[in-house]
Amino acid sequence: MTEPSAYVSGLPIGERIPLAADGVPMWETFPFEGELRVKPLHRPVLPEPPRDGEAGREDCGPCGLPDSDFLWTDEHWRLAWHDGGLPAIVKLLPRDHHDLLDLPPGRAAELGPMLQRVERAVLGLGGIARVHVSRYGDGGAHLHMFLFARPEGMLQLRGSNLALWDDLLPRLPDAVAADTAHRIARAMALDGGTAHGGTAHV
Repeated sequence: MTEPSAYVSGLPIGERIPLAADGVPMWETFPFEGELRVKPLHRPVLPEPPRDGEAGREDCGPCGLPDSDFLWTDEHWRLAWHDGGLPAIVKLLPRDHHDLLDLPPGRAAELGPMLQRVERAVLGLGGIARVHVSRYGDGGAHLHMFLFARPEGMLQLRGSNLALWDDLLPRLPDAVAADTAHRIARAMALDGGTAHGGTAHV
């Protein structure tokens, strides 16, 4: 696409957008306080720049990584650690180079049960109230599902602002992160696959 859609053409590009009285900044879970202003919208960039791996597995970062960089792998899936301030953040990726739209039927049928399996492994750490699942895909063309662990009792971290809180909380100490990663990998391996315990940025 080289021309903006009708939706984008109708947006107030370059203008100040007022904060809604009941918008996200008014939620008790919003991590910031004080006076806020919405950034003006930039003009659309069309066509959009290619994502990592857009041309195929040859230029895809995750595809080029060995299994040892991942927490856990099996024949079709790989689980990666993601550094942060939450008790655990992991990413689930298919082994082969696919995005959600072209995920083969066999892998698509496995995705739900695999997400449940990862959630059980994360909840097994103890002290975790919920596991949030997110898929964005703006940075990479290789499907990657984020799973964020919300610590039990921290009601202020509930909901869609959890990823923002992750950027603000103190990073886990290396030893704690490594131990958590290994515990998740071992829990995943109980139902098959191989625990590696790798914590490379994937």
